[in-house]
Amino acid sequence: MPKRNAISRCNSPPGDGVDMKRPLESTAQALAQSLPPTITGDTPSPPRAKAVHPFPDFGFLPPPAGPGKYTGPVFKLSQDYPKTKRIEDWPSWTLPVLRWAKAQGAITGFAHSGWGLEVRSADLPNYEMPAFDGIGANEYIVDVTHPGAVDFISAGDTPHVWELNIWYHALNAGFRTRISGETDWPCITDDRVGLARSYAKVDGGLTYRKWIDAVAAGRNYVSDGRSHLMDFTVNGVEAGQGASEIPLARAAIAKVKLRAAALLDPTPNDLIRNSRYDAAPYWDVERARVGNGRSVSVEIIVNGAVAARQALAADGGIHELSFDVPIERSSWIAARILPSSHTNPVFAIVDGKPIRASRASVQWCLNAVNQCWTQKAPQIRASEREEARKAYDHARETYKQRMTEVEPGR
Repeated sequence: MPKRNAISRCNSPPGDGVDMKRPLESTAQALAQSLPPTITGDTPSPPRAKAVHPFPDFGFLPPPAGPGKYTGPVFKLSQDYPKTKRIEDWPSWTLPVLRWAKAQGAITGFAHSGWGLEVRSADLPNYEMPAFDGIGANEYIVDVTHPGAVDFISAGDTPHVWELNIWYHALNAGFRTRISGETDWPCITDDRVGLARSYAKVDGGLTYRKWIDAVAAGRNYVSDGRSHLMDFTVNGVEAGQGASEIPLARAAIAKVKLRAAALLDPTPNDLIRNSRYDAAPYWDVERARVGNGRSVSVEIIVNGAVAARQALAADGGIHELSFDVPIERSSWIAARILPSSHTNPVFAIVDGKPIRASRASVQWCLNAVNQCWTQKAPQIRASEREEARKAYDHARETYKQRMTEVEPGR
């Protein structure tokens, strides 16, 4: 996997894969035709495409209006980055580009998140320090501290531990970035479209604006298409509804409900389920199989730790699940079938206090900023380095302040 911080386009050769000059709507239709089998198993997989070039470590979901063109994982909005003529002239770090996209009404986030965040541990969260030397969500740890810069972090096309670990730590530090599914076809993978997906819930008819707004709000879940976590609520508040927030006067038992479904073949696939988590396919319901049976475990997580679980028959049927989950302090709550699907969080705010779930997580984030700087600073242009240094210093001060806000003993 290339290790780079510079930005490059992801172009398909003429006649190969998706026509990148096609209008966004017709491109989406072409991609939809090549989706892999869903839980119903009635759609054939498409032929393989040729691999193409690597691409930058962030992506945009553009506003629906205007003359935007799809140019791979980065959506070109109303114009090229100001005062540039080619992609190599764009900023050599991420925050200026994210802000430029946001100014045009885009939803912004990081692509192929796990690259550069490799760790050996399989624990979530874990406290190993990645190298921060790749093209994944490396500068996410900095940019998330700048209000309004980052809407989502992607998941599903790199190893789940590498993707989720940084997200869990940032959530524990009180940030509320949402999660979105991603394939990166045909760049990271040339296997097929739909290896990972965002299932977004919208009101009324589906429009592109409604879909990206749902992703930004967290009214979606990530899935490989073989398991589903629908209508996830905590005390009746649905993920992505309003601020996804429930107020609690004091510690209490929260009622968590959702509708869940999964589909496993009757016979286990040992090649997948016994492989290392950093071997493809990274997100696959087969990895979630319990023993040799045909069930998976639905877990409710609070501040990254498993608070409750139930077995789910992976027979393709939709099952109503309910959990009673103790909430002792301000917390984020989500559901997952690991590593196959994951909801966005609902945030429980106890006694009006912000979420500062773990001193160790905040310290990890602070250390991560320092590690990231050692890898990115040499690749940032000299003319941009002072601005970048100030942005990194802002992140350091933010985490230091949040460290003081963690309750003793946490």
